[in-house]
Amino acid sequence: MKCSYIFLFMVVSFGIVNAQKVEQYKPLMVYEKDGVLIKSFNYEGFEPYLNQKNDTLYVINFWATWCVPCVKELPHFEKLNTKYKSGKFKMLLVSLDFPKLVESRVIPFVKNKNLKAEVLLLNDPDANSWIEKVASEWTGAIPATIIYKNDIRKFYEKSFTEEELETEIRSFN
Repeated sequence: MKCSYIFLFMVVSFGIVNAQKVEQYKPLMVYEKDGVLIKSFNYEGFEPYLNQKNDTLYVINFWATWCVPCVKELPHFEKLNTKYKSGKFKMLLVSLDFPKLVESRVIPFVKNKNLKAEVLLLNDPDANSWIEKVASEWTGAIPATIIYKNDIRKFYEKSFTEEELETEIRSFN
């Protein structure tokens, strides 16, 4: 089951963003409330997370609080993050919620679900320009996940069970 990525095609006003090149990992904004910190990036600022060249395994999950299958699978990601985080492993949970909902919905969600994996907000309304850059086969539906290590990369536009996700993670070793 997938959630439609309809909201990306809606006309939304996000204000003016500085046209200068965004430095690697420099967030547009940092939200902090109730002990939860979430960095917000446009695609250009987020893109380096997709292209690390080292011996770390990266698991990047695209999700939203309104996406039922996303919410259902998040405990599996969190459990495996806890299991593997002591090794060369990095999990990123990339929220595609509207920026105006970060403080009222995303941060309370992260706190209530006790998510320990790093949560980022991808705040770039021109999805047509970046979806294909994330993965050429991505239709824009969520949940979607990229697992990669150096040049070995797999993309999944599906929900995971814990067993399926662990099998994919282990396939990189």
